[in-house]
Order: sequence, then structure tokens, then C-alpha cells
Amino acid sequence: MSENKDLQVADRGTSVDGVKFVYDFTEGNKDLKDLLGGKGANLAEMTNLGLPVPPGFTITTEACKVYLDSGEEPAALRDEVSAHLDALEQKMGKKLGQLDDPLLVSVRSGAKFSMPGMMDTVLNIGLSDKSVQGLAKQAGDERFAWDSYRRLIQMFGKTVLGVEGDLFEDALDKAKETKKVTVDTELEAADLKKLVTTFKKIVKKEAGRDFPQDPREQMDLAIKAVFDSWNGERAKLYRRQERIPHDLGTAVNICSMVFGNLGPDSGTGVAFTRDPASGQQGVYGDYLQNAQGEDVVAGIRNTVPLAELERIDKKSYDRLMQIMETLENHYKDLCDIEFTIERGRLWMLQTRVGKRTAGAAFRIATQLVDQGLIDEAEALKRVNGAQLAQLMFPRFDEEAKVEQVARGIAASPGAAVGKAVFDSYTAVKWSRSGEKVILVRRETNPDDLDGMIAAEGILTSRGGKTSHAAVVARGMGKTCVCGAEDLEVDTKRRRMTVPGGHVVEEGDVISIDGSTGKVYLGEVPVVPSPVVEYFEGRMHPGADDADELVEAVHRMMAFADRKRRLRVRANADNAEDALRARRFGAQGIGLCRTEHMFLGDRRELVERLILADTQAEREESLKQLLPLQKQDFVELFEAMDGLPVTVRLLDPPLHEFLPDITELSVRVALAESRQEPHENELRLLQAVHRLHEQNPMLGLRGVRLGLVIPGLFTMQVRAIAEAAAERRAAKGDPRAEIMIPLVGTVQELEIVREEADQVIAEVEEATGTRLKLAIGTMIELPRAALTAGQIAEAAQFFSFGTNDLTQTVWGFSRDDVEASFFTAYLEKGIFGVSPFETIDRDGVGSLVKSAVQAGRATRPDLKLGVCGEHGGDPESVHFFHEVGLDYVSCSPFRIPVARLEAGRASVEAEGSDHR
Repeated sequence: MSENKDLQVADRGTSVDGVKFVYDFTEGNKDLKDLLGGKGANLAEMTNLGLPVPPGFTITTEACKVYLDSGEEPAALRDEVSAHLDALEQKMGKKLGQLDDPLLVSVRSGAKFSMPGMMDTVLNIGLSDKSVQGLAKQAGDERFAWDSYRRLIQMFGKTVLGVEGDLFEDALDKAKETKKVTVDTELEAADLKKLVTTFKKIVKKEAGRDFPQDPREQMDLAIKAVFDSWNGERAKLYRRQERIPHDLGTAVNICSMVFGNLGPDSGTGVAFTRDPASGQQGVYGDYLQNAQGEDVVAGIRNTVPLAELERIDKKSYDRLMQIMETLENHYKDLCDIEFTIERGRLWMLQTRVGKRTAGAAFRIATQLVDQGLIDEAEALKRVNGAQLAQLMFPRFDEEAKVEQVARGIAASPGAAVGKAVFDSYTAVKWSRSGEKVILVRRETNPDDLDGMIAAEGILTSRGGKTSHAAVVARGMGKTCVCGAEDLEVDTKRRRMTVPGGHVVEEGDVISIDGSTGKVYLGEVPVVPSPVVEYFEGRMHPGADDADELVEAVHRMMAFADRKRRLRVRANADNAEDALRARRFGAQGIGLCRTEHMFLGDRRELVERLILADTQAEREESLKQLLPLQKQDFVELFEAMDGLPVTVRLLDPPLHEFLPDITELSVRVALAESRQEPHENELRLLQAVHRLHEQNPMLGLRGVRLGLVIPGLFTMQVRAIAEAAAERRAAKGDPRAEIMIPLVGTVQELEIVREEADQVIAEVEEATGTRLKLAIGTMIELPRAALTAGQIAEAAQFFSFGTNDLTQTVWGFSRDDVEASFFTAYLEKGIFGVSPFETIDRDGVGSLVKSAVQAGRATRPDLKLGVCGEHGGDPESVHFFHEVGLDYVSCSPFRIPVARLEAGRASVEAEGSDHR
């Protein structure tokens, strides 16, 4: 469709007279997701492709935004909807709710980003006490008509009028019990008529009004309900979980109904062009005869595999296979498809790029490259660091002695162990108490989202790969096993019975394998992931026993490494961690925290140094520490030979190296009461009192400690220099960098650097070795960031300590706030994500960006990196690429994630430049 003036205005989100709020399916295309939502844009795209899509129209996200902002629908919306409804009625040859042959429509949500089950849908709008008779006559099937009517009242009552859904479910269960049947398809027309009467009574009692008989009122109220569902609690929670912006709004799709509940020659299903769990090509999906779409995704009836459709209705099956191939080639990706067969005629109700597991994402990306559908740059955009991290989780040990009790459908991979819980509330409560739990349900629904997030994994006895549990779990990266039919789940008694009669009570430990669908009693031991074995060098791509997934990961990592500009270093404090980091692809050490070298047996030496009264005592402590430090650095430089190693000088909060003041006070008091000698303890207590700080994190630490305790930093510099000289003598290639912590003013750095330069010169003269030791600083205080131009005059490199910078910018004590109020901030939407997890671009990020610019303005060759935990966070890596850092540094196990994201950042930047 060509872009007209109205569309351009609407795309800008400007609500002015003349904005077009409604688009026919024939007017849109897949690129208009911002305006038409994902569902509407893709319905339009399929219509344009000539695929069998029931006619309909889409109300734009702009209309939703106006409604959410003002509480009122746009003034022009009703007239636009009426005009499009008139056109739809003419096209279909029937009117909404007419008595003899009523047009029925569905009203469905459709946000830009898929939010499965989180917002509202109402089917069969247009039915009433009178038109249901006409539908029965026209269809020649009274049961179908009354089944459709009871579905409308049930969905409308729950979704639009806010009636508790369990009231309808309980009434349906009672009707089946009365009839002595187990599934709703066995209820006859007379039973469904009674059920309609019961449902209407429930609506009247609970909503305080009758079920509306006017079809236009039904439609208008359903549209508002869909708009309102954007701000429903489950939708907001899902957006926070998936980091979807809250200001997008949802479109509303009005689609003429086609019916899968017209008998055995009708049905509904969901199909994938590839297996969303493994990525393998083939026929994947679920089909349910004589049903409407909600029956499949809700998991309330067990489906048959999509391949069964070939036997049930070969004509429709063959046509579906053709359409699936058309869509995958058109979208160049895995497609998730919803379809209905109405008396042998196939209709397409939705398509979207399908959610997939982490393993499937890597496999599919490489498959599509091999098929020539996408290039490597596009493939790299199709995977991400969060998926890679998921693939590095352990898996169950296949050789362990285990008790398998059931097997369901492998819906979302992973190895999950936890205590069985049977409702969302308990899952959240126990999880917050530190318990690992598995949420066990007959089937999940959107109200279970809290519990699904809290749980280690999800187990259901009903549903398939397209059920609510499966789709949401895959989207969140949660382990999930669905449709374990042998399990009898009793949520009221909080227990499940496994084959053989064994009962699993709430609190009993179970294990579920989302890769195989197996369910075990007790805790199953885990083994390393093959992806970790690959990074460790124990599994080699191309070898006979190489895992297919490893091959895909290897190819994506190789391309990311070729594309990325950012180098990736490790945060490592000893040779063992350094060697592991190197195997994982580290290109040096960005942060060696020397305070970690002084724990254990050396703590007493540091304590004596800090508390020394005389120069002689201080020098003796330093003399004993020097050879220990030197050996630390020799081992570290050897492990990282030829690669840079940034050594941060001692930066502990002082209290970490002093005796606990309370324990020491008790010892002194006891000694005094017993009249025992305690001169040393008393002297120590006096010193600890003298150095005691109310807020140690902002006290005597970092460069301040080095300036106040003479010889401390020079001892460390000497150890670094001597270790580097020793390695050079051994034909090694040490590349040490000395980092001064917690600098707030250039004068601090100048003093320490002058002393360090003198020590380095002394070592060079004594060893006859030319040492090239760079000296720089951490930027971890707001003042340092704000005066970066001045500090760069004395620094050869900056490394942003974003952990402390986040604390000082926000005024947070990380150890306290994460446990106290962060949960509330996340739940209230104040944070989309913790600022300690992903960098706060507006605050902390702004300081980083300005410091980069000021530092490079002073010293164009200034080397810039980051060594806070943000260095391994996928989203933060993209920010560091954007602002021009040279490298990121992170813990060893996050190095592959950082490498992948650095490559993706380069590819995305190139795409942006090309646009």
C-alpha cells in the first residue's frame, strides 16, 4: 500500500482531525506493525498474498492510545467502524446479527509485539437469543449454534464484563457431570441450551446486567475491553518481563467468523513451519476437530499432531502445506500459523514470526543461511546473547539413576528441578523465600503468569506445543513439559498422581526435562551443556560426535567475531579464571581485583599494615606482602601471555580487612571481666574505633587508601613491575596495565602516578628491562565522569566501573536496595529492569557518554573500556558499542554472550548506516 497523508500522520502518533483510525485488511501490509499491530499487519500481508483470509478490518494502535490517554474513544472512530462494517456486510452478503443468517465477527487484540494470551479476544459476536435460531437453521446444525452462543456469553462475560471465569467453567463441568460425559463435544444441543440459560444467569448476577442482545453493543463493548486489556495486570507484567514498551498500545482486529466447530469435517489448529523447540524442518503443530481456536491454545482439550490432518482431511492438509511454504519463503523465517477448517474449506486466521527456543533460534538461523533465504548478517540478528546464555545452562545427566514417572511434550528445553506447587500464588511466595519450584497445572492460562515467571519450570497434564504454557514458556526461556497425560493433577488437593499410584504432594521435589518431555521424581543431577564444552575446547565443531547445536553456535560465534569492533576481556583475579576466560575467547583481562588476593591467610598481613603505628611496622608488613603479590602477577601474566591485563590496585571498603567491631568489643569485655591480659585486643579495638566508618563504601578505600597508607600502592606497583620483568626474562610477553580506583580528581591520579612511575623506573634499572606499563583509572564516581577531560591528562586509559557508578549516580547501596525495595520498583514499573543489570542509558549512560567525549577530546588515543557487570549484559553491550568504547570486560562465563552481542551491535550499526 502506498503511504498516504493520513497514514504518515498516524505513524507519527499525532491525533489530529483527519487521522485514519481503521484500515481494511486489503489496505495494510506486514511493515505497518507500529500502526496495525502484528496480527493486523500480517492479516493484511496474507490478504495481499492472495491467501484465504476471512474479510475484516483493523482499528489502529493510535485509536487505542487516544482512548488510554483520554478515557474516551476518538470522536471519529465510531463512524469509521460503521463504514468498514457496512463494507464488510456487503462483501459477506449478510449483516451483523441479522436473524435469519447472521454475520458473526471476532474481536481480537494485536499489539506490535506478540503477547500470547495476555490481552483479550471475544469470538462469535453478533449472536443473540433470536439470531442463534437463524444460525442453527442456516448451518443445519442446532448443536453448533448453541455451542457458539455459550462460547460468546462465556468469553464476553469474563473478558468484557469482568465475571470470574471459573464460574463458567464450573457450570460447564457440572453440565458434563450431569450428562455423564468427559468432554464438551459430547454435550448435545439441549444441554447447551440449558448451559446458555445458566451462563446468562451468571452474567446477570455477577455483572448486574443482562447479556447484551444488540450485536453492535456487543462489538463496541468488546473493542473497549481489548483497549483496556493493554493495561491489564497480566499484560503489564508480561511487558515488564519481556521489556516491551508500555506506550505502544494495541490494535483491534474485527474479523468475520469462520467456524471450526461445525462437526468432524471442521476444526482448528496451530502450525509451525519448523519445530519451535528444536528448529528441525518438518510438520509441526496441533489440530483439534470440531473446535474453535481458543480450545487449542488454552490446552483444555488434548489435540492430535498436525500430521494427523493428512489422514483426516488430505485436501486441506495439502493446501496448508503449500501455504506454510509460501509464508516461510515470504517472511524468510519460522512462521507460527493459526488456521480453521470450516466444512472442508481452509481459512488462515493469523501468521507471525514464531517464538522459538534458544537452540532452535541458532539452528534455524544457520539453516536459512544454507538455504539462501538470508545472509549471515541477518542470521546474526536472529539470535541473541540471552539465548546463548540459556544454551550454556547445565542439562540432566542421562547416565544418572533416575525414576522417570511420565513423559509429555517437550515444549521448551532445559533441566529444571524444584518443589512441586499447584498454583501461581504459592509459586511466587515460595520463590521469594528462596525455594526453587516447578509450577504444576492441568493447563495454564494468562492468570498464571506470575507463577510461571517465579518457577524454574512448568509442567502441565494437558495441551501441546501450541498451548498457552508452551508458547509463553518458550518466549520467556523457561523449561516446560506439556501434555503429560498420565499425570492426574488435582489442584484443589494440591497433589498429582503418577502412573503406578504414587502421589506427589505439594513440596515434593520433581525434575522436568524440557528437551525430552521426561518427568522424574526427586532431584536429577546435571552435567555441563555441550555448548559450554565447546567453549571449553572439549567439543570440536566438525568432529564426528559434534552436536548439531554446537555447529550452529560455532558458526554464529565465528561470524560475530569477524564483525565485531568491541574487544572482549574478562574480569579475573587468578590464573585459573584467566585460563578459563581465555578458552572462552577473552582477549585479555579488563579487571583484576587485587583485594581478592588478600583474603584468607594474607588478611592478617593487611590488617597489620592498616593498623601499624610505626613506619617500621608498616614496612615489615609490606616486605612480607611484596613476594606474595609478585607471584600472583607472574601466574596471571603467564596465563594471559600476549594479552593485556588491567590490574586494579587495592580497593576494598576498609571494614573488610578489619576485625568485626562487635566481636572485638565482646572479646575485650570478657577479658576485662576475667581480669585476663588484653593489651593487644584493647589496642586493636581502639584502632578499629578510630577507623570505623558509618558508610564504608563511600569512605577510606581506593585511591584514598593508597594516599593515606604510605607504601601500599607502591608495593603493588613494584610487584606488578617485577612480575612483568620476570616474565620478559622468561621470553614471555606480559602486557600489564595499572588501574587506580575511585579517583574523583586529577590531583589524586597525578600523585599516585608520579610515585608509580618512579617505582617502575627503579625496576627497569634494576632488571635492565624496558617495561611498557600503561597507567589509567576507573571512572566510577560522577565527579570523575564530569571532569573526565581533566583526568585524561594524567590517564592513558579509562575503565568505567559501572557497578559503583550506578550506586553513586542513583544514591543506592546495591547490597541493601536490591533486597529491600527493588522488587516493588520493578512491579510498579518504575524500573523496566534493574539498573545494576542493564545500564541506565539516561542517567549513568549519559555520564559514560560525556566522559568518553571529554576524555578523547583531551587525549585522542585514550583507551576506553568497561569492567562493571554491565560488560556482559546484552543490551548494555550495544550501548557501549554506540558510545565508542574499545572493549567490554565481564565474568568468564559471560564472555561468549558479550562476543555475540558485540558482533550483533556492529551488524545493527551497519544496517542503521545503510538506512
